[in-house]
Amino acid sequence: MKTIRALSLFQLTADTGSLSEAARRLNITPAAASMALKKLENELGTSLFLRSTRSMRLTEEGLIYLEHSRRAMQLLTDAREAIRSGATTLRGKLLLSMPSDLGRNVVLPWLDTFQQRHTELKLHLLLTDHRTDIYRQAVDVALRYGLLPDSSLVALPVALHNHRVLCASPAYIERNGAPNSPEELSQHNCLIFILGGYLYDNWRFSGVNEELSIQVSGDRTSDDSDIVRRWAISGHGIIYKSSLDVALDILAGRLVLLCPEWQGEHVPLNLVCANRQRITPALQALRSYLAEQCSLLLSAIERLR
Repeated sequence: MKTIRALSLFQLTADTGSLSEAARRLNITPAAASMALKKLENELGTSLFLRSTRSMRLTEEGLIYLEHSRRAMQLLTDAREAIRSGATTLRGKLLLSMPSDLGRNVVLPWLDTFQQRHTELKLHLLLTDHRTDIYRQAVDVALRYGLLPDSSLVALPVALHNHRVLCASPAYIERNGAPNSPEELSQHNCLIFILGGYLYDNWRFSGVNEELSIQVSGDRTSDDSDIVRRWAISGHGIIYKSSLDVALDILAGRLVLLCPEWQGEHVPLNLVCANRQRITPALQALRSYLAEQCSLLLSAIERLR
């Protein structure tokens, strides 16, 4: 139980950026919290946070440990829920919504494997780039990118450290060259995605000591993210997409990672549902499985940087 409390303290500190706030939420003293965190770092043999007078932020080792510790805590939660429900077999129907590109080209084969493991579970899949209204539409859960705009929704983390990346096909690079930095995107044809009538033509990047916001333009736009990705593979321009959307294309050589020293916009991936009553053992199992697959895929891309 001490290990679980230490992990809870570590994760709350990472989420809030404040050890004292994490201590308050766990109803322990700041001194006890500091001692527990120091003990955890000593056991791991590394510092998990960079500390300043105003805030705490994760070290590289802390980021890695956070991802694994969340999975560990989720596995414990899954086990507890399975015991409480008395369920050894997942049954019933799971109505799931997700973005078209991610769902069709990345998650679909994962769902095939998941259903082969749980043969009594039925899946109902809705692929759409439009944000599903969980309260009104017939879905149990939605796989979504980005931070939650509605705090009443419940988010189960799947890939918290996912970011957008720049990429283009080898054919495009051969004809037009590759940008050496995001500032050079004005010299290139950029393929732009539209969502909810909003044109995503402002691409953001983080460097070592610099933040950039680049206004881009191009000759093709679409409200279908799969179309934008296909245009890029065909050599029509540069795209700015979630790492998860293009990871398989990059690993297969269909797309090339550009400006890898720059970090794109943070786009965490979550399973989102209306309330905690919707968190069934089947949903917990699906979340754990998707998180594992996403982690493997993102790790493979990170090694290319």
